[in-house]
Amino acid sequence: QVHLVESGGGLVEAGGSLRLSCKATGLNFRLFPMNWYRQAPGKQRELVASITSDHITNYTDSVKGRFAISRDNIRRTLALQMNNLKPEDTAVYYCNAPTYGSWGQWGQGTQVTVSS
Repeated sequence: QVHLVESGGGLVEAGGSLRLSCKATGLNFRLFPMNWYRQAPGKQRELVASITSDHITNYTDSVKGRFAISRDNIRRTLALQMNNLKPEDTAVYYCNAPTYGSWGQWGQGTQVTVSS
């Protein structure tokens, strides 16, 4: 059974940093592209960052220069380093394997709250 489990969320002040992690089990992690999404209150779920199986990365404009996505294929983990956090980064952050199964695989989410 495939599971993606996020951790590392919390409450930080603007300008602070957090590192999110996603542990993947039940799949050949190294073969899959991976994403981080987020969903803020009242907004649609937004793709924040993506990484291919060959470690090619992409970011939404609002986080470029502040966030970094990475993967460790031996440990089967996905990470999102978030620096210089802003209140508008407040959201539930989700780990996603977009090509797994019919509609992709999602984690349960981890809450990130950035105070002003």
